[in-house]
Amino acid sequence: MPQVFPKSMNPISRIMLLSLPVIAASTGVALAAFFRSDYTTGRNEIVDQPIPFSHLHHVSELGIDCRYCHTAVETSAHAGIPPTKTCMNCHQQVWNGADLLDPLRKSYAIDQPIAWTKVHNTPHYTYFNHSIHVSKGVGCVSCHERIDQMPLVKQSKTLLMEWCLDCHRNPEKNLRPKSEVFNLGWTPKDGTVDNDGEVFAAGGTQAEMGRHLKEKYHVRDDKTLTNCSICHR
Repeated sequence: MPQVFPKSMNPISRIMLLSLPVIAASTGVALAAFFRSDYTTGRNEIVDQPIPFSHLHHVSELGIDCRYCHTAVETSAHAGIPPTKTCMNCHQQVWNGADLLDPLRKSYAIDQPIAWTKVHNTPHYTYFNHSIHVSKGVGCVSCHERIDQMPLVKQSKTLLMEWCLDCHRNPEKNLRPKSEVFNLGWTPKDGTVDNDGEVFAAGGTQAEMGRHLKEKYHVRDDKTLTNCSICHR
């Protein structure tokens, strides 16, 4: 039987066979990077809104507490978006003629809510409850970073399952006294007095405080927190 391929193909075929694992590994790495990229997860994306609301102005400059607008964050699965009336409590007197706030005034006049675009979208097959995280001492900054410094809201985390599991396996690193949950600039070095009067000395470490608060707030163990049924119900 005549030879199908010339001998010169032997080194080429060896190179091709040896390169297959490299190509497969490179493809896997590239797909993993793409899956975690800002393009896929929506992290750092600025979403257009009917009104360009600035947390930097309202929270940092004016000192408005998170709970003034997100009234249900301590008691409900959803933090809630403030009704137009909440905004108008101030804007009937402040900037009441600004063109920027035309959608707000129209919403108030016709008694229809503003169609805000949701920024932090967890998958529809997952369950997330704001109130349980707040009640266990997880600060807003753990998920939203320094939203009080954002002129426009953006999703600062990937919201991938691996990100959630990273905290559920080691919640201590995100726990703080309940009195400081809404204090976005707080650190353990600041010290504080918790809601029940317990004093936390300034200069402590997050690890030390986290271990104490995990026990104090009855945060479940990592096996329970990483059980599928916690988030997939």
